[in-house]
Amino acid sequence: MATQPDDLIASDIERYLHLHETKSLLRFITCGSVDDGKSTLIGRMLYDSKLLFEDQLAAIERDSKRWGTQAEEIDLALLVDGLAAEREQGITIDVAYRFFSTDRRKFIVADTPGHEQYTRNMVTGASTADAAIILVDARRGVLTQTRRHSYLVSLLGIRHVILAINKMDLVGYSEAVFRSIIEDYREFARMIGLEDFTAIPVSALRGDNIISRGTETGWYDGPTLIGCLEALELDDTRMQRAPFRLPVQWVNRPNLDFRGFCGMIASGIVRPGDRVRVQPSGRESTVARIVTDEGDLEQAVAGQSVTLTLADEIDISRGSLISGAKAPAEVADQFEARMIWMAEEPLYPGRTYLMKIGTNTVTASVTDIKYQVNVNTTEQLAASKLELNGIAVCNISLDRQIAFDPYEENRDTGSFIFIDRLSNGTVGAGMLNFALRRSHNIHLQATDIDKGARARQKHQKPCVLWFTGLSGSGKSSIANEVERKLHAMGSHTYLLDGDNVRHGLNRDLGFTEEDRVENIRRVGEVSRLMVDAGLIVLTAFISPFRSERRMARSLLGEGEFIEIFVDVPLEVAEQRDPKGLYRKARRGELKNFTGIDSPYEAPESPELRIDNTGIALEEAADQIIALLRARGMLG
Repeated sequence: MATQPDDLIASDIERYLHLHETKSLLRFITCGSVDDGKSTLIGRMLYDSKLLFEDQLAAIERDSKRWGTQAEEIDLALLVDGLAAEREQGITIDVAYRFFSTDRRKFIVADTPGHEQYTRNMVTGASTADAAIILVDARRGVLTQTRRHSYLVSLLGIRHVILAINKMDLVGYSEAVFRSIIEDYREFARMIGLEDFTAIPVSALRGDNIISRGTETGWYDGPTLIGCLEALELDDTRMQRAPFRLPVQWVNRPNLDFRGFCGMIASGIVRPGDRVRVQPSGRESTVARIVTDEGDLEQAVAGQSVTLTLADEIDISRGSLISGAKAPAEVADQFEARMIWMAEEPLYPGRTYLMKIGTNTVTASVTDIKYQVNVNTTEQLAASKLELNGIAVCNISLDRQIAFDPYEENRDTGSFIFIDRLSNGTVGAGMLNFALRRSHNIHLQATDIDKGARARQKHQKPCVLWFTGLSGSGKSSIANEVERKLHAMGSHTYLLDGDNVRHGLNRDLGFTEEDRVENIRRVGEVSRLMVDAGLIVLTAFISPFRSERRMARSLLGEGEFIEIFVDVPLEVAEQRDPKGLYRKARRGELKNFTGIDSPYEAPESPELRIDNTGIALEEAADQIIALLRARGMLG
């Protein structure tokens, strides 16, 4: 009779530990609609796997009397729902990770939230999962959140899906109910490309078909839930067979004689002597050594953290990608991508964010939302912005080229997150589909006359004077006076005024938040071209959002963007009201008017603040001329 692994604990602890160490590890998530029983299911797995200590059981029995939802019985969901708010409401809010093992395999399970407002938490839990258990309440069938989570599972490329139809005890273990839910789900799964899934009837509360077979489901001859998880075929060598990729995390230079490039191998195999390409630069070299803490290796594979040294001196920094020379990654700066928005503030095309892909961080913006996906029907909907939990296919533009692989080929080099430049919070996640053809076919044309030559001809340093402030603050008046004075001094200038631009270049834009973002994006690009022409550009726009002013600043060189905050209190601006706009806004005739029903975000550190409540127009202009002289902008 074969010795069971658990029997070895007493007889041969070293052998037991070795067997446990060499078990395969499966990461999976549980997801579904709220109250489908995800936390109870995980609690049941932990309980039936006999992985709970006596003090844990005692604590759960005590907590069940206070927080439990199962009358006098133990509420197994409390093993997972650790937040006070979760226990009070009986729901999952944050992602909870738990480890357990059986004789055949080790598991890390992520219990993800069911509420729609926590979909972003579910995406976090799913990002590293090998399999997904999608729970359905047998009483309610396939719901909106079931479809949403199934779509996300498909979107994230999780290949193994188990449909656990829970609470079968509450429908009398009806086979007809079980079969009906399977047919309903199969129809939707086909629409989103989930070709194969395993359906299992379970009762997490009673333990039916979790680890052992339920006595009430004699009509079911498939695997138990744990049996299915243990039998899933994980292709541990799949990423090893893929082309070699190592995102450089750190350049290790402890002394003059050693320069190594550290990182975790995302895919492939590498050996000393292999030819590699450093991207996006395209320079090639040969691997000299594979260095680890335990000595040099003859071979390293996907998942290992190593330090590579190369035979040639090549400029490599954090964010570079070392690829196999025979099958390098693609390089581009414009992409089509699938995006999941995870922030309360909507995504607007044209607004800039930081994009982190692997170890590389670049500046990015969505140039076009091609369509938003209705996850219930997979219908493609037109969208001008992307709200919290929205899913869309977008075009993305970066400020420089990066090396990448399509997400379907390599998760590590094909996935990214968007980061808010001000708060540093993660606001979106996405997967690259492919590079846009124009990113390969459109190149900057070199010219003999550059910005410096044009500026020298004009005897000035080009820049943008960016006037911002409320309507009625006096931006246009001050900008006009500054240009008049500069023109009299022989300077070469151009004034872009908000109202004037909307008569031509931006006549197609309204005053919604997304249109205001696009308005400033266009003005920023035009200003950059004019600075390249050697001009001193004056722009007078409300430009109410800090993110768009930061975007305009990022388009220009160091010291070329001068933000001038024309500051007046709202009540003063309303009293002036030269165009009668505030009165119309107060009467409800003007929607999205800055200061009334649309916010103005004052600059935090402008180059110049002008208090325009009592200063003379000429004095305000002279302050700006003095600033330009001090910065050496005028000849």
